[in-house]
Amino acid sequence: QVPTLLHIGINQIFHRRFIQHLTKQNKMGILTIHLDKVTNLKDEDTIGKSDPYVKFELEQDNMILDKDYGEQKSTVKKDDLNPVYNETFHFNIPTLNNMELTCKIKDKDPLSDDEMGKCKIKLEDMGLSAAPTHVQKKVHNRLIGKDSYIFLALTYTE
Repeated sequence: QVPTLLHIGINQIFHRRFIQHLTKQNKMGILTIHLDKVTNLKDEDTIGKSDPYVKFELEQDNMILDKDYGEQKSTVKKDDLNPVYNETFHFNIPTLNNMELTCKIKDKDPLSDDEMGKCKIKLEDMGLSAAPTHVQKKVHNRLIGKDSYIFLALTYTE
């Protein structure tokens, strides 16, 4: 069977759309997290004060198969219950759809690191762009005393 101009045209259109689809699938954006500070942490150590650091975990929370986009850690702030970090982290991700950022505040210890607080941030509905979005999230709720908060600035560029 000899291909007609119509067949050739349709194949070219299909091929072009398929290549565009693949290119769009492989396009990665950059989520930037600026960790400013954490306030009012509860001391987890019996001797001295806690040595906190922040661990960021990024996951795409899908209905069936979740996808892990890695983790990154801040520096450790020795003997500090109100640490100021001023550190920036970058994650390469294909989209903000179903993305969830988990922020864990941990106390660095010789044997096992204790969790001091935690929060989850759903990124999809935040309207992130190249302009920083400032976020203040509660990471530890106390019955007595001040609650603990993490302060971030988030951006997303495609």
